[in-house]
Amino acid sequence: MTFEESLHKIRTVANREIHRWGKSPIYFFCMLVAPTICVIFFLSLMKDGLPTDMPIAVVDLDGSATSRNLVRQLDAFEQTKVVVRTTSFDEARREMQKGNVYGVFYIPEDFGVDAASGRQPRLSFYTNGTYLIAASLLFRDMKTMSVLAGASVGLQTGLAKGYTEDQIMAQLQPIVIDTHALGNPWLNYSVYLNNTLLPGVLQLMIFLVTVFSIGSEIKHSTSREWLESGGNSMTVSLLGKLLPQTVVFTVVAFLYCAALYGFNSFPLNSGWGPMLLALFLLVISSQAVGVFMIGLLPTLRLGLSFASLFGMLAFSIVGFSFPVLGMDPTLQALSDLFPLRHYFLIYVDQALNGRDLFYSWTEYAWLTGFLILPFLIGRNLKGALLYFKYIP
Repeated sequence: MTFEESLHKIRTVANREIHRWGKSPIYFFCMLVAPTICVIFFLSLMKDGLPTDMPIAVVDLDGSATSRNLVRQLDAFEQTKVVVRTTSFDEARREMQKGNVYGVFYIPEDFGVDAASGRQPRLSFYTNGTYLIAASLLFRDMKTMSVLAGASVGLQTGLAKGYTEDQIMAQLQPIVIDTHALGNPWLNYSVYLNNTLLPGVLQLMIFLVTVFSIGSEIKHSTSREWLESGGNSMTVSLLGKLLPQTVVFTVVAFLYCAALYGFNSFPLNSGWGPMLLALFLLVISSQAVGVFMIGLLPTLRLGLSFASLFGMLAFSIVGFSFPVLGMDPTLQALSDLFPLRHYFLIYVDQALNGRDLFYSWTEYAWLTGFLILPFLIGRNLKGALLYFKYIP
């Protein structure tokens, strides 16, 4: 088959595929509706960057001016909102069990007197670990407030004993820590999560659509017709079928990029080029993995199950929710089998850290390397297209 004939066959198969889209709403939903809903939902959900005014309960058994001032300062934190003030710990515990508050700040009796006399009263705080982010942020605020309270008491005690403020601070904080958060100095959860969640959703949709488009040919016994329209060439047939999907998914991916780095102004230190290239490679590498899935399990039901499981597992194993280096060595090796893992590393290097493109070339190579997968499974897939009989 000449090059011109191959191009003609690819156009024929592509036109056939586009006509098939009109017969099944699942294409429209997975390629356009679901990605659009996800980008609107996640970006609006985390538009403030961090959750604010998370409810806590305060158990104030002291009731002194010192304890009331402590509660006011705690309530002034952006993430914390005191919604329950009580002198009963059981009441505060019940509110936490009901889910009305995420934490409890406990001030013991005679806190002000003991603090002023140097008896070192103990402040206690409890968080509901079921809500991971809320508990972590509230724990940070309550711990900070406890440290500040201790420093304030120490300062007042030292001044009463005749020490200078510099002498007291040298004892209270002998080592001053200067912290700088790199990449995401605002600690914005939207920057942290959406740059991987949204491409992860896109990868999942690509898996499902690729598997469905080929698996439905087998299920409805139209696979021979598909191959014939492609000149009985597996390569031409696959290129023609996947090319329209590639165009649509690439446009959606670029719109994701515009929403993240244009509309929301997320960090993009290396410019648009590296990330647009990474998104395009993510699209075609995910399609290659989808072809491998349906070639390995050439039935629509099993193929879609495999795609769903593999796509959902990517959210846990690529390293943005738990560091890959902290995983078991076997899982560290398995993480490289997900295109999203390499896209995530490119995002960290290029968009967040602004490193030279040279340092990310291996990840681009990994994404390109996934294109070999359809060739490994081509013979098995063609055999299934020609001879497999679907059993409901």
